[in-house]
Amino acid sequence: MKTALITGASSGIGKEFARRYAENGYRLILTARREDILEQLREELKTEIVVIPADLSDEKQCFELLKKLKDEDIDVFINNAGFGLAGSFLTTDVEREINMIKVNDIAMHIMFKGVLQKMDARGSGTILNVASSAGLFPGGPYMAGYYASKAYVVSLTRAVVQELKEKGSKVHVCALCPGPVDTDFNRNADVVFSLKGISASQCVSECLKEMNRKKTVIVPSVLMKAAVSLSKLVPAGLLTAMTGHQQKKKTGQI
Repeated sequence: MKTALITGASSGIGKEFARRYAENGYRLILTARREDILEQLREELKTEIVVIPADLSDEKQCFELLKKLKDEDIDVFINNAGFGLAGSFLTTDVEREINMIKVNDIAMHIMFKGVLQKMDARGSGTILNVASSAGLFPGGPYMAGYYASKAYVVSLTRAVVQELKEKGSKVHVCALCPGPVDTDFNRNADVVFSLKGISASQCVSECLKEMNRKKTVIVPSVLMKAAVSLSKLVPAGLLTAMTGHQQKKKTGQI
């Protein structure tokens, strides 16, 4: 039986990935802060599930999690834990911002590296780093830290893909870069999407297809693909201003 490891598995995209891999007969290792929700998933899903609660904003817990996974053969890793924060950079809470960076970047990096080393040594595996379409834009005023944190995920993923290609590794690494998705993200980030979000189910369905095709950067939905393609034709300064205008709408400032 193959094994899928999923971080941030208690809600949204992570929870939907857990359902899909369970349906496909995978054994699951699920982690998130909310152990009670993970236990509910264990009861709901018809597969073998290992629950490991962890707060990945704590660097020590990231390394402890990797130690617990030492003897596990992981076939798929959905590196999904993360959250957003909206508002002017002048006024957003710095502790909450740093916490976001710890989860979106530091925890992502630690877990990515640790699991990748295991997979590369074994000679197989797939890792999906969950980023955002935000990471494909030059900047996002009024969600400045979030956009920057997701740009880190995309940049790191692309670079590692090239390194693996040059060494002939059989491990496939990719990044998921969705636009708005109907999850708890907007409530947690204190924003209202200016565009209608796709469902977590649609996001995961399109992502799984692109993962099977060995795509590196995966952008679900035709609308978001078009937006990302068109953004490449707009000068960076103008695109940043346009993005900032959209973020103001989300936060209710205009």
